Amino acid sequence: MDLKNQSLMSFTLLGLSEKPNFRLPLFSFFMGIYILCVIGNVLILMLISSQSRLHTPMYFLLGSLSFVDVCFTSVTIPRTLYSLMSQDLSISFHGCFIQLFLFHMAGNMDSFLLAIMALDRYAAICKPLHYRAIMSKRTCTCLLTASFFIVSYNATLFTVMTFTLPYCGWVIHHYFCDVPAMLLLSCRDTSAQQMVVFIEGTILVMGPMLFILGSYVLIIRAVLKLCTSKGRTFSTCSSHLTVVFFFYSTVIFMYFRPSSLYSITYDRVISVVYGIIIPMLNPFIYTLRNKEVRNAVKKVMQRRQRDGQASKKEAEYED
Repeated sequence: MDLKNQSLMSFTLLGLSEKPNFRLPLFSFFMGIYILCVIGNVLILMLISSQSRLHTPMYFLLGSLSFVDVCFTSVTIPRTLYSLMSQDLSISFHGCFIQLFLFHMAGNMDSFLLAIMALDRYAAICKPLHYRAIMSKRTCTCLLTASFFIVSYNATLFTVMTFTLPYCGWVIHHYFCDVPAMLLLSCRDTSAQQMVVFIEGTILVMGPMLFILGSYVLIIRAVLKLCTSKGRTFSTCSSHLTVVFFFYSTVIFMYFRPSSLYSITYDRVISVVYGIIIPMLNPFIYTLRNKEVRNAVKKVMQRRQRDGQASKKEAEYED
């Protein structure tokens, strides 16, 4: 079948389970996770934009991470919710590859943002006198722009590479369109495509991860040499390290296994962890483990409480 005829076909996404009895629990789970993710990350964005004390490179990057996380989950969850609610499992040929493109673009952007945040922590702890020069607004903007173009190129490469394959099967054993699941449906030998995925993935995933690990080796060495205030500064890195551990461990397990170890069940569960659970947990991890964010939240809540009491007194006075 040629590409033109293929584009008129549609894929079937089987979701996380083919059992009808699981649809309502899965819908409730996905809906709850999605609401928490959107609310948590949007509150982080609002908090950072409204508090002048948080207008620093670290919180600018945290806000960028929150924005990307909302986009990341919005690529897959709304379509999954629609399928669970309407029992319509079909997705158009072009819609499938748009979803694939956006998913890899947002996921790789997460990876690059975590690396830039590691650079920020390194500059703050190891080069405090040069911090403003290293992490200037221009530097942050340039790093984010370069990351955007790199992940866009990678997502385009993956999409075109997968889009042009001939397909003999149209049933995807997944809840969204992803490269490993799509390669299994091709009529052609996909060894070359798998090699491209491995090489590109190694560069775009392992590269930032090794950069993060190297940054924290230098940070830990600097903290061990110096006592006093730098020990407190290092505590701000714990939330970042927590996110890094969960994100990269699940991504590596998903995309860097031998093809003989692929499992439909494991792939679904792991993709839920790094594609849905982690973006939902990020704002809570940073809020609960970051003193400045907690203080900013308390400040906003106290201000609203005072405003509420003042409005109540004005209403009583008018009565």
